[in-house]
Amino acid sequence: MRDRSAVIERLFREHNQSLVRFLCARLASEHEAREVAQEAYVRLLQLDQPGAIGFLRAFLFKTAANLAVDRLRHRRIVREASQKDWFDLTFQATPDSEAVAEQTLAIIEAALAELPPRCREAFLLARLGGLGSDEIGVCMDISARMVRLYLARALLHCRERLDVSQVSRAASREGGP
Repeated sequence: MRDRSAVIERLFREHNQSLVRFLCARLASEHEAREVAQEAYVRLLQLDQPGAIGFLRAFLFKTAANLAVDRLRHRRIVREASQKDWFDLTFQATPDSEAVAEQTLAIIEAALAELPPRCREAFLLARLGGLGSDEIGVCMDISARMVRLYLARALLHCRERLDVSQVSRAASREGGP
């Protein structure tokens, strides 16, 4: 038992920071990342045969990744359930508005795909994860200033792509080039 505790303590010292960063990138929340990491360590402690350090590290990260997926799935279900009634009561989509929304989404997705990976990650953590510059900086291990630069770059790039698309649509309606 004492050997097992020492092995897990060593695993924690050597890999906890990378585990939390790994989870933070998935969950977009350092607080949740730490909670999931703690839960993964608890599951690791419950193993009957802890095995070698290499196996434990792999098991720890795989367990944490699975827990993160479960948490994201739960978050999505709660969000969808809370938005569904409100959405249905306040907005009735028309085929035209749905088509425009789909086109806009496709343009934004394409614009995001054109961004450098770190810039895109910062933008998604801010917009989809709801994190502030400081939290994103911690998750990505960069300064809050760098996060703000990434966000500005991403917003500008998306705005440019939407503007180009709008000009093209207007020209096609008027019979232009």
